Amino acid sequence: MAALNSVIHSAPEILGGTPVFCGTRVPVKNLLDYLAAGDTLDEFLEDFPTVRREQAVVALELARDFLTAGAHTAR
Repeated sequence: MAALNSVIHSAPEILGGTPVFCGTRVPVKNLLDYLAAGDTLDEFLEDFPTVRREQAVVALELARDFLTAGAHTAR
């Protein structure tokens, strides 16, 4: 969870508790929305320059790990 706490922050006084990238007011959901719309990571980073590439990559890795945590490998 250390990686999560160093990349994503949630507090009631920042956008009503919406998870944002640490040190910014950019919701993590914006990154997922960009990718879902077919935009690239570079396009997201260009539009939200306060988010560092490392933050975005860790957020995506955390999402992947969360979504595949209970997955069974094919035999």
